[in-house]
Amino acid sequence: MASKQLFTEKSLSTKNKGLKYSVTARYTLFLFLVVLFYISLAPQLLPERYDIQVGTRSEKEITSPMQLPNNKATLKAQEEAADKVQPMYSIIPLRNDSLAVQILDRIDRLNQDDQVSSQDKVSIYRQEIPQRAQDFVQNFVNSNKSSDTYSTKLIDEMLQVINQQTYRIPEETFIKIPRLSSEDIQEMKPVAREIVSKLNNDQVIDAQTARAKVAELVSTSALSQRTSREVVQEIARLAITANKFYDDEKTKEAKVQARENTATVFVKQGDILVNKGQMITEEIYTLLAENELLKNQVNYWPQLGLLMLSALLSFGLYMFIRHFSTHTFKYNNAQLLMLVVIFTITIVSMNVIGIIQNNVSFDIGFLAPVAVGAMLVTLLLDMTLAFFCTMVFSVLSSIILNVNQGQMFDFNVGFFTMTVSYVAIFAIHRASQRSSLLKGGIMVSLFGSLVVFILTLIDAGEWNQIQMLYTIGFAFASGLLTAILVIGLMPFFEVTFGILSALKLVELSNPNHPLLRKLLTETPGTYHHSVMVGNLSEAAAEAIGGDGLLCRVGSYYHDIGKTKRPSYFIENQNNMENPHDSIDPKLSKSIIIAHARDGVEMLKDYKLPKPIRDIAEQHHGTTFLHFFYQKALKKAEEQGKEPDFTELDFRYPGPKAQSKESAVVGIADSVEAAVRSLRNPTVEQVETMIEKIIKSRLDDHQFNECDLTLKELDIIGKTLKESVMGIFHSRIEYPEEIKKTS
Repeated sequence: MASKQLFTEKSLSTKNKGLKYSVTARYTLFLFLVVLFYISLAPQLLPERYDIQVGTRSEKEITSPMQLPNNKATLKAQEEAADKVQPMYSIIPLRNDSLAVQILDRIDRLNQDDQVSSQDKVSIYRQEIPQRAQDFVQNFVNSNKSSDTYSTKLIDEMLQVINQQTYRIPEETFIKIPRLSSEDIQEMKPVAREIVSKLNNDQVIDAQTARAKVAELVSTSALSQRTSREVVQEIARLAITANKFYDDEKTKEAKVQARENTATVFVKQGDILVNKGQMITEEIYTLLAENELLKNQVNYWPQLGLLMLSALLSFGLYMFIRHFSTHTFKYNNAQLLMLVVIFTITIVSMNVIGIIQNNVSFDIGFLAPVAVGAMLVTLLLDMTLAFFCTMVFSVLSSIILNVNQGQMFDFNVGFFTMTVSYVAIFAIHRASQRSSLLKGGIMVSLFGSLVVFILTLIDAGEWNQIQMLYTIGFAFASGLLTAILVIGLMPFFEVTFGILSALKLVELSNPNHPLLRKLLTETPGTYHHSVMVGNLSEAAAEAIGGDGLLCRVGSYYHDIGKTKRPSYFIENQNNMENPHDSIDPKLSKSIIIAHARDGVEMLKDYKLPKPIRDIAEQHHGTTFLHFFYQKALKKAEEQGKEPDFTELDFRYPGPKAQSKESAVVGIADSVEAAVRSLRNPTVEQVETMIEKIIKSRLDDHQFNECDLTLKELDIIGKTLKESVMGIFHSRIEYPEEIKKTS
């Protein structure tokens, strides 16, 4: 976890001073994010507009900024699809077999009337039989006028076709009809019904084609008399009509459906609309005008929408930081500036890959190092914030790297970004070595490749194996590129913003660091004391939610100033006299106090980060050197002089602890020294001593300039007691054990 201490914590009164804590500067940075989002998304969502006129030549090549509908080509395709629609027909079953039976029934009745001569019968049949056929059709029409079964146009079409295809019975047939007996007619009825029913059961467009089959069916029937066969043949032909008619409304509906089903013709993104020097025709001008690519077409709605989208993303980030980020981040514009820089780097890398993607045939969008932002936020700022930023990066990448024509967002790219970013966060959030970043990059490569493979399999469309391998390769390379960028950018952020990442802290804790080697070789007692303080302060800081790693590493360097005069500090006075016994208490005070100032100077010389220097400078605060003050008073009394000094002269110059970490190290420093001075400490002694040290510093107002609460001080005391008992376990006598031995 990265150290969250960019600079030392300030009091609330100080937080309102300077650009670092300026409210105006903070809102300006969020406004910059809005502008950044707008500019980065505009090329994808807001096409460029051109100043051209019909009849002039284009001064530059105009390419399609996105997938554009070609209305003229679409209309042409729709008409072609409509022209290909075949005429639609509807079936109207007339039950023509009943007409044949009705005619034969009439013949049977009239032939049995002896009072009508044969000549008159011929005249009646010549007039009545065709009329019966017409009346049959007309009755069908009248019975369906009031219903919605058939449209008026279809009925009219039926009448027209039937009238055009009316069959005329030959004259000789009328002469033969009166010769038929009732027995002949009864024999003819089933034959006529069967023939007409059979032929009209088929779809008949042209009645003449069906009538041509009548003779064959009659010849195979059971009728034996020639006259019966001839008459039934003619009556069947008369009864047979078309039953399948052209349906104009259904045809028009089919054409409309064909037009609607015709896919819109698009100009693909990147296709050349107008070549440089090409004459602008009315067709080209119309195409550009229809897609609002002309400068004289003012439409601010897309721009307003993009601005609102950018503001929404920035506002969401603001609200998340306000409600869920650490107290320091809410007020520290330096950290917010770093976040803005991270966003800028990530978005620029996306746009670079997006520009390359528009100029090559391969889909290289998955090559973009989209997880860079999430990794940097995790390492340098906050893991929780990194999760929210991942969602913003996913939205941005799904637009910037979008290859789906006609769609605002590319789900595949957005899902890829979200997945690899989350993988990166979990892979490096506890990173303590630079090599961990490379491991995180490899994890991003593996999971990114897996995501691309899964999305390819899910895609229902056809996919090319070679293209899939290329895409998976790009996704794998993205993880490696991400690791390289993060490793390269980390020193930039650490130096520019003066922050301490966990990686930097671990490097500084290496015993081979020149200052730690100097501390170990020249002041082994102080080195051991510093290591012990580091262990104690780390546990205490983590118990109150502070930066334990910073406390541990800061403790290693907090007494580095003692290396200038090591013998004047008790932990280094093994088998030697205490030099303070032979010098003036004021000089002793100056030497003791100087180690904090000397330490800061040495840390500056070795360019150690400011948080480490702050701990070295502030761990004693303005505490009082009571021992040397009393010694000076006693000396003045022995000499019979009035003291020419005050208590202020025997205090450390400060400043007081400005952060929780500095305060914790200061408490741990005093606790370790005090416990070490006890020969056989008991649990009660340790607990009492820790409480006394914390209370003494609290009463001395040493915590006034840091935001430690009383509850946190209580937690620190309990944690230090447990840690001391663990460290000095062999030296502490427990009351129960003492009772047993006594």
